[in-house]
Amino acid sequence: MTFERELDVFLRARYPLVAVVTIEEERAVESIRELCSRTRRKCFAWDVADGFAVLVGEDEILPRAKTPIDALDAIARTDTRGVFVLRDFHLHWEDAPVRRKLRNLAQRLKYTRKSILVVTPSAAVPLELKDDMVAIELPPPDLPMLDKVLTRLLRAPGVSTDMTSEEHDRLLGAAKGLTASQAQRVFAMAIVRDGRLQAEDVKLVSQQKKLIIRESQALEFYPTEEAPRDVGGLDALKRWLRQRRRAFSREAEAYGLPPLRGIALIGIPGTGKSLCAKMIAGEWYLPLIRLDVGSLFGSMMGESEERARKALKLAEAVAPCVLWIDEIEKALAHGGGGDSGVSTRIFGSILTWMQEKTAPVFVVATANDIAKLPPELLRRGRFDEVFFLDLPSPAERAAIFAVHLRKRGRDPAAYDLDALAAASADHVGAEIEQAITDAMYAAFDENREFTTDDVLRACRRLVPLVVSQKENIAGLRRWLEEGRARSASLGRAGAADAAETSAASDTSPDRQSPLS
Repeated sequence: MTFERELDVFLRARYPLVAVVTIEEERAVESIRELCSRTRRKCFAWDVADGFAVLVGEDEILPRAKTPIDALDAIARTDTRGVFVLRDFHLHWEDAPVRRKLRNLAQRLKYTRKSILVVTPSAAVPLELKDDMVAIELPPPDLPMLDKVLTRLLRAPGVSTDMTSEEHDRLLGAAKGLTASQAQRVFAMAIVRDGRLQAEDVKLVSQQKKLIIRESQALEFYPTEEAPRDVGGLDALKRWLRQRRRAFSREAEAYGLPPLRGIALIGIPGTGKSLCAKMIAGEWYLPLIRLDVGSLFGSMMGESEERARKALKLAEAVAPCVLWIDEIEKALAHGGGGDSGVSTRIFGSILTWMQEKTAPVFVVATANDIAKLPPELLRRGRFDEVFFLDLPSPAERAAIFAVHLRKRGRDPAAYDLDALAAASADHVGAEIEQAITDAMYAAFDENREFTTDDVLRACRRLVPLVVSQKENIAGLRRWLEEGRARSASLGRAGAADAAETSAASDTSPDRQSPLS
């Protein structure tokens, strides 16, 4: 149901008090005005600066009301039936007489054709008003609305464009998740540089969008340059992803496939869980957004829940996308039991959203501490699969060495990968990378190229995590052995996975190496 249709239902049902939740006051008021004009309802607006104004209807002599109490008194006294839009009224909710007056009026208006709409940026309302008020959210602009904003700018004198229809759509897609005002500013910035719109402006819109999204405090755009060849091993996970690379296409929907929900990546620190989140977005050509759980928590009452709600709504507005929730167990651990249940409520909000979301947001949740994960998190319906990232096998370690050597401009064939894999037993990917870095510094200090022997010495000096945190690592690995997750590595995935991966490799010549 669209915003206007839902609001029309509330008005026809004679709801006396409605909160319109949005930061886009101008667009909200315009939508309300259009609805009232189409349905032949009178509509008035009030704010503390200008008092009453007519939005829809004949010119009327309106009472002068400069205070919230006076405005509510005027609404109560007038015989005019219609919609009264109160702007910035949420700022007066902390005043006890205003709250009481609003409750009294809401109870009286149940039997009239008057409705009060409060345009507010927050869904949090005083406890006393919750029984009398219903909330409705104005969704972010969709693609047709963004197209209207862009078309209006292109009609300005002296503005031209040479974009194709496909490039035009890409520009609109890059602006998804922005408010109408934000999109207009970003489009205008692209135009004023040279008086025209062109394909290169998609990058500018994306860059500005990253800055705007970052202001949400809890979300951050990440570059998606990683590909499967940049991740050593984990072939079972990669095969699973390849089978679902067209999951968000129209063809998948027409085929009858259910929408993907997400995956959980559980395992030993340093095994590449964060890198996998970037790889997924890169493999599927989707934007990657990271949700910083720690940034959701605020000091004010209700602030944390509001931040979580806005962050998840913004992720839906940007969809299709990959939402990366790093170390999801922190959502429960943040308050340490002394935050009056805020952590539990935040975690509950995330779980409910994961279960009920309809937008194409693919969630990638990573976790290191399984002891803090409640059973309800990992059940089917919230995740399509739970993968465990174990210590890499010898073949995977050789592949990881090759990846990091290539990243540093070296030919892996010039190094003894088998010897390096044997010397790095029980090393995770992050420790293998560190061994290469240490070897490079040692050789650089001696003004020479680093060799296999340098890396071998670095491996011997490094104390792996499996030794320094033996008990914790053993507990994590038991979790896999108990069958509570699927291994992300082919060597531990079972014969069925091995056969399927082999078949997939035979039909994909460019993906046959252990790095794909």
